[in-house]
Amino acid sequence: MLRWASRRGVNPRRSLTPLPHCVWRRAQLGAEDGPTGGSSLARGLCTVAGMGQRISAERLTRLFLELVRIDSLSRCERAIAERLAGELRELDAEVWFDDAGTKVGGTVGNVLARVRGTTKATPLLLSAHMDTVRPGEGVQPVIEGDVIRSDGRTVLGGDDKSGCAIICEVLRVLRDAAIPHGDIEVAFTICEEVGLLGAKHLDLSRLRARTGLVLDSDAPGYLFTRAPAANHLEFRVHGLEAHAGMAPERGINAIKVAAEGILAMRLGRIDPDTTANIGVISGGSATNVVPNLVQLRGEARSHDETKLAAQCQHMRECLEAAAARHTVVIDGREVGARVESTIERSYDAMAVPDAAPIVQLVLQAAAALGHQVESAPMGGGCDANVLNGRGLQVANLGTGMRDIHTVKEWLRVSDMVRTAEVIVEMLRLHAAN
Repeated sequence: MLRWASRRGVNPRRSLTPLPHCVWRRAQLGAEDGPTGGSSLARGLCTVAGMGQRISAERLTRLFLELVRIDSLSRCERAIAERLAGELRELDAEVWFDDAGTKVGGTVGNVLARVRGTTKATPLLLSAHMDTVRPGEGVQPVIEGDVIRSDGRTVLGGDDKSGCAIICEVLRVLRDAAIPHGDIEVAFTICEEVGLLGAKHLDLSRLRARTGLVLDSDAPGYLFTRAPAANHLEFRVHGLEAHAGMAPERGINAIKVAAEGILAMRLGRIDPDTTANIGVISGGSATNVVPNLVQLRGEARSHDETKLAAQCQHMRECLEAAAARHTVVIDGREVGARVESTIERSYDAMAVPDAAPIVQLVLQAAAALGHQVESAPMGGGCDANVLNGRGLQVANLGTGMRDIHTVKEWLRVSDMVRTAEVIVEMLRLHAAN
């Protein structure tokens, strides 16, 4: 994992050491530290010594706040897509939309863009997703010094509008400071939160970049190079309906069968590589009817394909064994519970070697700014999984979003600034090399 001035064993969610090469100016601010500590950065300006590159915390904050106030639930991203397209055009980018929206039943496709380079360095991709989870409508961000948080009614939307805002700030700094860089291609994707659908349907035919970064991780300053494969599991547990008061003996309770099967499953953290979960259960029609159907939805993830297959088989067999224990005889005929299973791949594993050029670029950029760097696996999936599976080499760099997918979501502006600094320096080094 990539860490900002941290050391092995430090909790990545704790407050991190300030950048030694970054001087925060708070001209005419008068702002005090927020209740969670740290300098107020909402109107600051960061200068990286010796580089001449200036990340404007004020400008970055302003765009981020605007973006999170735009509703953009999955399949409903048109408004934010148009706003980001306008921002990219203002930054002299060529902008177009693909047809991913049509393919997934959404209001708009992925936003794609290209900023022409000032050198002949190979193109690099920067990507973030535009959609948010529920409750994500009517977001009202609260600013507390360096911290921006949800007001407690909705998510904040830092997942992943922090990534979108950082990319725009990076492009602006490159242009305004005349920092040499190669072609930069941008992909703002739709429907990441509902199965990485935007990345799965991303039109790669017009993109020349074959390596780059996705900005979509809660851990600030971490570079994630490995992520698990994931399978989606659906089970239909069939029982036999009967009147619960008049003839319960003639029924098989599908809820009971499903409960026994779930109780036998290994769930949660299976081993260092593997996790599993049953997340959705539905079934039954009335309290006076023995339920004849229960539907379960779950997932399994692992960095090891053999372990993933074994876990999925285990979950299926637990339900099948439970079903086999439940039979009744109706009019001389034996009837038993049964299970239908559907197991589908959600996304493939991601494994970017530490020796990969994109990883080495991030390491070099962080070192130039005085940061320590590590790489490590993560337990979640993101667009990077899909893009690597489609032939690109993409790592996932954190933006600092915390408590994502909850109404307690928050982030620090300083974390976004730090990520932007590293990307600018990475692009400069790439052009120099």
